[in-house]
Amino acid sequence: MKDESFDYVIRVLNSPEEVNAVDWNELLYAQPQATPFMRHEYLLALHTSGSATPDTGWEPRFTLLERSGVLVGACALYVKTHSYGEYVFDHAWANAYAQHGFSYYPKAVVAVPFTPVPGARLLARTPEDRAVLAQALIQWCDTEKLSSLHLLFESDEDNTACEAAGMMLRHTVQFHWTNTTPSYPDFESFLATLTQEKRKKIRQERRKVNDAGVTFRWSLGRDISATDWDFFYRCYERTYLEHGNAPYLSRDFFQSMADTMPENWLLFVAERAGQAIATSLIAINTPPTGLESQKNIDSQQGVAYGRYWGALERVDCLHFEACYYQPLKWCIEHQFQRFEGGAQGEHKMARALLPVKTTSAHWLAHPGFAEAIERYLAREGQGIGEYLEDLGQRAPFKRPASSI
Repeated sequence: MKDESFDYVIRVLNSPEEVNAVDWNELLYAQPQATPFMRHEYLLALHTSGSATPDTGWEPRFTLLERSGVLVGACALYVKTHSYGEYVFDHAWANAYAQHGFSYYPKAVVAVPFTPVPGARLLARTPEDRAVLAQALIQWCDTEKLSSLHLLFESDEDNTACEAAGMMLRHTVQFHWTNTTPSYPDFESFLATLTQEKRKKIRQERRKVNDAGVTFRWSLGRDISATDWDFFYRCYERTYLEHGNAPYLSRDFFQSMADTMPENWLLFVAERAGQAIATSLIAINTPPTGLESQKNIDSQQGVAYGRYWGALERVDCLHFEACYYQPLKWCIEHQFQRFEGGAQGEHKMARALLPVKTTSAHWLAHPGFAEAIERYLAREGQGIGEYLEDLGQRAPFKRPASSI
């Protein structure tokens, strides 16, 4: 709720290039759940590389909340003409609108394009600022005659503000790995905590890759060479093309990552007979240097995010080794506390990534559709709760990880 003693000014900008990068990043890393994917450099690279632009259906409307000339709130809002690249699926909602003669598109989305990583979406100095920002977004969407507003993979603090503004919450499931405290001493110690069946399966999968003559090396930050970046993109692009789609992200986007955010990237390269055959690219939560505000930064260390992978040759179980076992081994050796495996994928439980509930928030302008979707979300939410209970009965550990 807006405090009348505050003089808020709301600005809506048509490009991340119009946003002050230092102010944005300072505000981002004042949030409890900051991720590198909300850094100004990341969002700017999506735009300047042509990956997330009006031409690809992502029309930026970055929203800034200012008080006395100081940035106190901000979010990356996009007006969209489709639902691709979001990972929270609302195609059925769009179809329902169309069947009743209404237009679901354009809609507004507050999200990181193509990036289903939970974290802060409504950047704010205080809970009050966040609440004002949430309400302002709804008012703006209503004024612009948009069908709906959607916040995707937002933080707990965002959920509170969204619910207070009258938005509906929707839940999905991801799978994350959590280290012990203190950290596992090595990968074998981690395996020892799993049931015999899961431990045996992982060893069998890793043995298949080893027996195929595949070895791995990793590079971090500026140690990732231009040749390795080129090879990574070749693998990444091929994986998309094999599934009949062009990749969401361009080579220019990854060049921007190498130039502006090298400290946030960890690359694994699989080699056989001296030739590179596959890669996986992992993001790590290293804040940019030189921030004046150090609030929360220490608590945000030690998180890795599985992001992209590709291969030029088929080797049995290579995907598991490149995308799970090598990153987990690295996280253990470097005492990282969490590895987030990305969207969906119940098979990840067999690799000791456990289910985690993620949340999105939704506002629909049409009262009738809003009421119908609210009923649908109540049923879906009950199903998600039952699904999580079922998954909890299938944990791969011999006993709860917290008791190890």
